Amino acid sequence: MAAAVVDSWSWFPVLALGVSFLKCLFINAYHSTDFEVHRNWLAITHSLPVSRWYHENTSEWTLDYPPLFAWFEFGLSQVAQHFDRNMLQVENLNYVSPATVLFQRLSVVFTDVVFIFAVRECCRCVQEQRGSRDVLNRPSFVLAVLLLWNFGLLIVDHIHFQYNGFLFGFLLLSVAKHLQNQHLQGALLFAILLNLKHIYLYVAPAYGIYLLRSYCFTQDNKDGSVSWRSFSPLRLLALGSIVVSVCALSFGPFIAMGQLPQVLSRLFPFKRGLCHAYWAPNIWALYNMLDKSLAVLGVRLKLLEEAELPRASMTGGLVQEFQHSVLPSVSPSVTLVCTLLSILPAAASIWRRPRGARGFLRCLLLCALGSFMFGWHVHEKAVLIAILPLSILAVESREDAGIFLVLTTTGHYSLFPLIFTPAEFPIKVVLMLLFVIYSFTALRKLHSGQGSLLHPLEVIYLLGLVAVAVACEVIFPLSPWQQKLPFLPLLVTSVYCSVGVSYSFLRLYVSLLREKEEKPKQQ
Repeated sequence: MAAAVVDSWSWFPVLALGVSFLKCLFINAYHSTDFEVHRNWLAITHSLPVSRWYHENTSEWTLDYPPLFAWFEFGLSQVAQHFDRNMLQVENLNYVSPATVLFQRLSVVFTDVVFIFAVRECCRCVQEQRGSRDVLNRPSFVLAVLLLWNFGLLIVDHIHFQYNGFLFGFLLLSVAKHLQNQHLQGALLFAILLNLKHIYLYVAPAYGIYLLRSYCFTQDNKDGSVSWRSFSPLRLLALGSIVVSVCALSFGPFIAMGQLPQVLSRLFPFKRGLCHAYWAPNIWALYNMLDKSLAVLGVRLKLLEEAELPRASMTGGLVQEFQHSVLPSVSPSVTLVCTLLSILPAAASIWRRPRGARGFLRCLLLCALGSFMFGWHVHEKAVLIAILPLSILAVESREDAGIFLVLTTTGHYSLFPLIFTPAEFPIKVVLMLLFVIYSFTALRKLHSGQGSLLHPLEVIYLLGLVAVAVACEVIFPLSPWQQKLPFLPLLVTSVYCSVGVSYSFLRLYVSLLREKEEKPKQQ
């Protein structure tokens, strides 16, 4: 019996090793400015005292991640010095040597072990189908492929260059611990994650509401509402102690040095523009597009004077502000209010009627997408915060599988402009096609006999991505418009993908409100 159990998981190391070898093939591929960002952080944390880490500004790519990630870079720098010491000098801006490239690429591959372990734990949590003996058709196997071989992570981390796999490992491991009812461990992992990268504040409301409602309150009334008398101060104290301890460990030294305001100013640079240099496919991309369209129409109808229109960029990457031409300009406070309003129904839903850990996971997805849709200066890569956890629900539910296919195909294609070099063009196309084909075939087979995964209009929309890809990647570079309108492919990609992401967000909300309630907790 034990041998059978061991054999049933023998495929997992093969998948993990296979994708790790694939990552190594990208060592000499194109890398973005993020490569220099992390090299500079290696140099800062290695060669400067801690008191200078968040003040150093020789490079424009200043340290703007929380302190735990700075210590992570410091740890990497202790290994980096054995590859090439010159990469650890702050004044060596844009330093790229073969040894530097090798080290930084391998550091991403090796730290992905956290992600691999987290995927293993998530696969243990999915509900396996009865009578399914074929390994390839098991939900756990499909989930492992969807996560380990995720197209977005492959191109963002191992071509573009970042450490998202390492960070997503903490997120998925935290989710897995909650699915296993190990809530304190899940809270600890998420607290660590927040102190590694603060973008995960996007999903903090889901954690806060879920743990308070389903962990600190130990009983429900017969109608499923909260039993206020069942509140456990000890459980709240335990959760609070975990969060405070991790934050004290992370920020404590900087508080002691009186540098907390300086650190926070680096973490939350609100002088950046509403949108990133490449518009993330969210509501503000549609808003910007509408504003530009109205401005052009107004000029042609002689309702507006072109000379009077603001010429400031809407895509401040470093430190820029802007004004819209026709529509009201959007401030950080407006985006905050919109974000809170977008996630409030999800948070209220799991407070009023808890639906267990999977209800929490659905709320987490809505918080991630709500923040992505309405947040300030959102990066296009942030869509992965929703795509990866949604994989867990996709292998268990036909409806979620349909949402996953729309969101993943749209969200992944929106990352295409990140890889714009000719040499990497066939790589991203092939990887995208392989992932899409596998996702559609595996999920269709997994949910066979339960109806179609996609509605006809959804199929038409996704096929439209093919037309967009051909137009932007093949036809446009050969056309005279390339010189006159170089931004056009980015605009078309962002706006078209915004529709798919917005649709997925709405469908997830509908699925949350339709989901069956969990049985009330009784002692």
